[in-house]
Order: sequence, then structure tokens, then C-alpha cells
Amino acid sequence: MDEALIRSLTPGVLTVLVRRGADFAAAEDAVQDALVEAVRGWPDDPPRDPKGWLVTAAWRRFLDAARADTARRRREDRVEEEPAPGPAPGVDDTLQLYFLCAHPSLTPSSAVALTLRAVGGLTTRQIARAYLVPEATMAQRISRAKRTVSGVRFDRPGDVATVLRVLYLVFNEGYSGDVDLAAEAIRLTRQLAASVDHPEVAGLLALMLLHHARRAARTAPDGSLVPLAEQDRGRWDTVSIAEGVRILQAALARDRLGEFQAQAAIAALHADAPTAGETDWVQIVEWYDELARLTDNPVVRLNRAVAVGEADGPRAGLAELAALDDTLPRHTAVAAYLHERDGDLDTAARLYAEAAHKAPDLAERDHLVRQAARLNSRHRQRR
Repeated sequence: MDEALIRSLTPGVLTVLVRRGADFAAAEDAVQDALVEAVRGWPDDPPRDPKGWLVTAAWRRFLDAARADTARRRREDRVEEEPAPGPAPGVDDTLQLYFLCAHPSLTPSSAVALTLRAVGGLTTRQIARAYLVPEATMAQRISRAKRTVSGVRFDRPGDVATVLRVLYLVFNEGYSGDVDLAAEAIRLTRQLAASVDHPEVAGLLALMLLHHARRAARTAPDGSLVPLAEQDRGRWDTVSIAEGVRILQAALARDRLGEFQAQAAIAALHADAPTAGETDWVQIVEWYDELARLTDNPVVRLNRAVAVGEADGPRAGLAELAALDDTLPRHTAVAAYLHERDGDLDTAARLYAEAAHKAPDLAERDHLVRQAARLNSRHRQRR
């Protein structure tokens, strides 16, 4: 079985059923049934037209379910005539499916789950494992999401920005379970970029590629985090970096700057530096200024404080940090880093230990604990 082919065909098959009049929830169930049938039969008897086969099988499943459901008998006039088997339409409605799955009435977690199921073609079990929740919990989340969007018409204009937010959430989940969500987000964003001509879609794809290119260098063999400045840049994926930079340059040339393009520009400057010491921090600060203007996001200003600390010295960075809310995520960790750069090792060690208690995950907590232990060890040696 070509799993990649199956997953790439799933959104197109689903949109064909919806266009024919099936409501979203029933159509999605029928497509999943057809996929199970394909898994059983295709290895021995692969079809000449895989998409057409799936459309026919899914439509039959939908008809069977509609006929069996007494509450839907009023729809039988609409669904009675089964279209003759043949090549599936060439129209790609994937973009509309993205918009539907990222509907503003859904919570972010539900939108992500529905996107992975309907557009990504992942099973409920795969999504549950990726998010480390019970399969029954994820099934309920997806069912609620399907019910929410079942009455939404496909002819309404969608919001690309909302779709991009959902894909960005998927990417930031990274890897867990048996599904690489970062790679899946890149695949889905490529698919979106092929469906819509929008510079921010290109900006998000570039950002994902540039960040994902550093993945192999982000952790040591024991699983511990490796900070950007200490990463082995020889392990970075130069092919992905080159592709990301090329996509970003084309997007920026259109002079319609958005936040994902600005973030990608910052990632590109990090990728362009042969060593950490050669990073163009002055230009990075300028891009953070653009990003802050576009988003007015306090986390952006927190990252900008780090960049200022690198470009103009740690005291300048601490001055920027003092103007921000100290309850921001990772504020304490940034303060620790800048105090260490400024030579105040006692304060830095105390702040690293404090930041470890606030860390959002085990890997980051362990990294911060090691930073505190390293400085405390140096302090004892001096004594």
C-alpha cells in the first residue's frame, strides 16, 4: 500500500462527496470506510484510477448509511441516483476543505484534530497517539468538530490566516507517537501552497522548512536539548534551508509582508550564519521590529530582547526585558541567560533554577537545571 498516495487522495475524495450533497460528518465517515476497504483490497488488486475507486466506494458507503438511517429518509430523493463509475473530477477542492476544518466556531485543538483527520488522512488512533491522549478522547473531539461544521456551506469564503494558524499549531507539536506532526504540517502546507497563491502561505512553508532543517542538531544522543548557539551546523539540512530561503525570497519580493514571512526571515538569518558568532544580530533585531509591528505580541518582544542582548550587549537586552511582563512564558529563562552574559553568575544560576520549575516540558526543564548546576559548579570552584 502506498500510504502517501492514500493520504494525498483523501481530501479530494471527501470534497467530491460533500459537493454531491453529503453532509460533512457522514461524508467523512464514508471516506474512512472506503479507505479501510482500500487497505484490504488494493495490495492484491490495485485500481487504475485510485481516486475514482475511492469516490465510488465512499459514495456507496454513504448511500448505504443514508438508506439505513430512518432519520434521513427524506434525503433519499437526492441520493438515490448513484453516478456511474468513471474518472473522478479533476477539480481540487482541498482549499475549501482547509477552510472548513479551520472554521472559527471550532476550538484550536478541534480544528487541528479535524484537519489531520480530513485533510491529512490520519486515523483517529494516529492523531491520539501524536497528542498522547486516549483514542476515545480524540474520537469524541473529532466527532464534536464534525457535528459543528456539518451545516457549514462550502461556498463561503474562507480565512487563509485561520488555516495558517491551524497548520502552525500542528507544526509546533513536533514529533510524538508514531506520527511526525512537523513533517505532516510541512506536507499539508505544501498542499495548501499548491492551491492558493498567497505570500503568507509561502512564508509559513519557508519558516517550517528552515526550522525543520535544524531538527537533527537540536538534541544530543541522550535526548537533551542543544541550544542554537551550540548546535553542530554540519548536521543542518542544507537542502531544506536552500528551499526555504528560495521560497521566502520569492514571497518577500511581492512586498506584502506578513508575520510568517518575518519569522522566516529571522530563521533564514540564523541558517545563513556559518557559526553562532557570525550571526547578523543587528538585522535580526530589525526583523523583530517588523514582527512586533505586525503582531504586537509580547512573546515577540521577549525574543527581541534576546536579540538586542546579542546585538548591543546583555545590559541593553536586560533593559528591554525590564519593560515586559515577568509572567511571560520563558521570561525568567531569558533573564538568566542575559545575566550570565553580563557576568552575574549567581543571579543567573538562581534564575535558571527558578525557570526550570516553570518549564513547559521535561526536556526544557532538564536543560535549565543543567544550566543552573553548571554555574553553581563554577561558583564553588572559584571559592
